[in-house]
Amino acid sequence: MRAPAAILDAWIEKTIQIYPEQARNSISRGGERFRNPVGFTVRESLAKLLQELAGDLDAVRTSEALDGLVRLRAVQDCTPAEAVCFVFLLRQIIREHDARDQFPDLDRRIDELALMTFDQYVKCREDLALVRINEAKRALSVRQRTRDCL
Repeated sequence: MRAPAAILDAWIEKTIQIYPEQARNSISRGGERFRNPVGFTVRESLAKLLQELAGDLDAVRTSEALDGLVRLRAVQDCTPAEAVCFVFLLRQIIREHDARDQFPDLDRRIDELALMTFDQYVKCREDLALVRINEAKRALSVRQRTRDCL
């Protein structure tokens, strides 16, 4: 099922509003993959997630759709609540558009999506922490070797 355009547009708009003010303008300008990768990722991911919520909420497809959004939020050092809040925006949007019948078991599915988002966010933050630790170890090792050469 294709997601209703009005719901998707509202979700994109509200999701962009959670970004810092200086980022909003560039994100909202358009969704060209190379000129505006953040805007592109937001639009692509939300469109896929909305289709999954209206469909069978396949774990693999949903996880793939979340990946880009969650990675963006993870590197932006936002809190877990800030990283997941875009999911909860959809509940009110669907109600405002009187489209609950197009999204069976809406509340449970949004809660499930939020938990999936949180899990992926935590995993991304763990991966980033490991990268930072390994980089610190590498830098320390280089310093020690440099010192040994002097």
